[in-house]
Amino acid sequence: MKKKGLTAAMTSLLALSMVLAGCSSSQPAQQPSDQGQAQQQTPPAEPAKNEPKQLIIGRGADTKSLDPIRETDGETFRVTENIYETLVSYEDTNTTVIPGLAESWEISEDGLTYTFKLRQGVKFHDGTDFNAEAVKFNFDRWMDKSNKYHNPEGFPYYNDMFGGYKGDPDHVIKEIKVVDAHTIQFVLNRTQAPFLANLGMSPFAIASPKAIEGGKLGDEPVGTGPFKFAGWKRNDIITLEKNPDYWNKGYPKLDKVIFKVIPENTARLTALTSGEIDLMDGLNPDDAEAVKENKDLQLLLRPSMNVGYLAFNTEKKPFDNPKVRQAISHAINKPEMVKAFYSGLGEPATNPMPPSLWGYNDQIKDREYNLDQAKKLLAEAGYPNGFKVQFMAMPVPRPYIPDGKKMAEAIQQDLKKIGIETEIVTMEWATYLEKTRLGEYEMCLLGWNGDNGDPDNFLYTLLDKNTINGNNIPRYSNEEVHQLLLKAQSTSDQKERETLYKKAQELIFNDAPLVPIAHSTPPIAAKAGVTGYQPHPKGSESVEKVDIQ
Repeated sequence: MKKKGLTAAMTSLLALSMVLAGCSSSQPAQQPSDQGQAQQQTPPAEPAKNEPKQLIIGRGADTKSLDPIRETDGETFRVTENIYETLVSYEDTNTTVIPGLAESWEISEDGLTYTFKLRQGVKFHDGTDFNAEAVKFNFDRWMDKSNKYHNPEGFPYYNDMFGGYKGDPDHVIKEIKVVDAHTIQFVLNRTQAPFLANLGMSPFAIASPKAIEGGKLGDEPVGTGPFKFAGWKRNDIITLEKNPDYWNKGYPKLDKVIFKVIPENTARLTALTSGEIDLMDGLNPDDAEAVKENKDLQLLLRPSMNVGYLAFNTEKKPFDNPKVRQAISHAINKPEMVKAFYSGLGEPATNPMPPSLWGYNDQIKDREYNLDQAKKLLAEAGYPNGFKVQFMAMPVPRPYIPDGKKMAEAIQQDLKKIGIETEIVTMEWATYLEKTRLGEYEMCLLGWNGDNGDPDNFLYTLLDKNTINGNNIPRYSNEEVHQLLLKAQSTSDQKERETLYKKAQELIFNDAPLVPIAHSTPPIAAKAGVTGYQPHPKGSESVEKVDIQ
């Protein structure tokens, strides 16, 4: 860190001047060498004691929108978790539920009523009060299709986690009552075991009602969090500034946070080593050892709670036939893929949920890599000579798929051996997410990072018939699986839930709507002077406790 200190300071100064200049790029930036000479000629008598602390975070893609309820991608939540807050939160390193904007809560004996006591004296960044009415305003917007601020296309995460919307047969929330200014009560239609954990998820952050009414929340976010929105230059940087009125006294430690887009993993690492950025995700697994050995850097590992997968659109031929899906499962050499792309920081996946979660079915044995069996199943399905298909490859690195294009090419070669010809296509990340969500694809690579540590967040979210057009990318519908997952939601007995989830995994494995490829332990790199950063297993976190030297 000391070795690179002068370069880092100069780069940070340049970045700061660019941010203050707004989105305009008409003025040329001063060259670092000139700036360095000027500093050497007139050095300050002593370091400024109150110099603003700035953290620049490098990432692979831009945020889609800063209205978190509209989105499902991690790049959005990495930013919004620093602007907004949820009623409950999680511990820094795991998914144990702790107080958030709600200081405490009580649950009725029948599990149908949750009463939350809210923090007092909290204000949104626009100066308006956070209170029970604000909480109700947000939930009414999310759950009621007739609400004037509801999204015409719905909110995928709300639909997926709370069983649809108001009036739908499986909807969880019956009504929300404002008991007083700082007490809010949720009355449920049916018990939902992960209800409390769901409330802590990033999309269910509470936004300023005034900002929602203004109609620009996606571009000008207003929450109660440790940082306030300062600016956004699309596909480049998002700038946040310290919230001086933050309720959690002593935080944040940083004065400014900048999220900078650098699409290529290698280029991002170069930016880190040169001092252009302070922290990065999307580190190539095979670069982890070099980072570990660099005294100016530090290697951090995010706890594994994810799955990278190959999805089939089960509504389209030939993938409406489970034998075709099973054949492809036999044709993909997972151990070799994990060896080639994860460099010891991943393991082959059998089920769509990771073995780190309770309820994982370890009795299911994965399909072996067997080209003869794959060809046999294709012939039985009516495709003895294979077929041609379009294959969508991810354009950005994600923790579960570190290199989408190269992994797609490896799968392409595997499938060619059984007569399946693939045309690999890709596109901008936001478009990719939208097309896969709406089923506008035949076969695609994607993945999932868990949100709350509950099996429901993988199995129901990814593969229940109610989550089609949400996070159910394969558009998989199996009534028996649906009933098992609803029953698992509706009991608080964890042993019973485990039994139900294990049975659901058996049915899903036989139907093969997707091919789980790997569970990764994502590597993260940072400057040695970055302290207090705790990578969370859910894939994103607030940096309110982070400091930099």
